[in-house]
Amino acid sequence: MNKTPVVAPFFDPATFTWTYVVTDAVSRHAAVIDPVLDYDPASGRLSSEHADRVIDYVRTEKLSVDWILETHVHADHLTGASYLKPRLGGKVGIGNRVGAVQEIFGDRFNAEPSFARDGSQFDMLFSDASTFSIGQLEARVMHTPGHTPACVTYVIGDAAFVGDTLFMPDYGTARTDFPGGSAHELYRSIRRILELPGETRLFMCHDYGSDTRSDFAFQSSVSDERRFNKLINDSRDEAAFVAEREARDAKMAAPRLLLPSVQFNMRGGHLPPAEANGLHYFKIPLHGLTSW
Repeated sequence: MNKTPVVAPFFDPATFTWTYVVTDAVSRHAAVIDPVLDYDPASGRLSSEHADRVIDYVRTEKLSVDWILETHVHADHLTGASYLKPRLGGKVGIGNRVGAVQEIFGDRFNAEPSFARDGSQFDMLFSDASTFSIGQLEARVMHTPGHTPACVTYVIGDAAFVGDTLFMPDYGTARTDFPGGSAHELYRSIRRILELPGETRLFMCHDYGSDTRSDFAFQSSVSDERRFNKLINDSRDEAAFVAEREARDAKMAAPRLLLPSVQFNMRGGHLPPAEANGLHYFKIPLHGLTSW
C-alpha cells in the first residue's frame, strides 16, 4: 500500500497559514487540510482567492477530494471548508472534542440558542486512534491537545500534519493560553508526535519566519524537532518547557482575527444566523476575551 503522499503546500501570507492538498499518487484521491477563506476585518468582506488556488490545483491535477480536514478550531484565520465542500466534494472532519471548544466559545460569544455544541456542524468527528483512507493511503488520527482541547494531528503515510502543536525548530511551539489550553498537555502531545519514526515528515500549519531566515517554511521532521526545536527538544523536560511556554504566552497579544475566526470556525465554517435585516454579524465582546 502506498505510504508516501504527494503534498502540495499553499501559503496565505495574510495569516501565515499553510494549507495542504495531500494526494495518493496511485488513485488520485486527495484530502485538503486546514483551508483558508480570506477575510478583510476593515470592511467585513469575505473572499476566496486562497481557496480558489486550491480548487484550481485540484482540478488541474484531476484529483478526487475525499476529505476536508481541520486540525482544530482556528483562532487566526477563517476556514475555507464550507466554501470548498460544494465545489470539490469531500467530508469535513475534525477532532471529536470540538464540542468542548464550542461550549467555551458558545458561552463567550453568547451564541444563539440554536447553536449546536456537539460538533454536528461537521461530517466526521475523529476520536484518538481513528483511521481512515485517502485512496490507498492509510491515515490515523492522534488527539494532541494543549493549544486547544480538540487539536488533532493527522498521520498520513510517512507524513504528519501537526496543526498548531509544533512549529519549525527555530520558532518553537504553539501558544497555550487560549481557553482550555494547557502547556502541560501540549508538552505531552508533542512528545507523542515525536515518538513517530525519525524520518516522519512534519507539516506545519503556520510559520512566521525567524531571526535566522527570511523565507517561510512548512516542513520539518521528527528527528529535526527532537534535536533542534528551541522549546521542546530532547534535552528539555516538562517543567522547563511549561515554565518557558507560560512566560512567553503571558506576553503574547491576541491573534488579529481571533474574534471573527472563532465565531465562524466553531460553526464549521458558517456565518452566524442572519438577523432581521438579512445581514450576518460577528460579535465583538468588550473585555469578554481579554482574560480568557
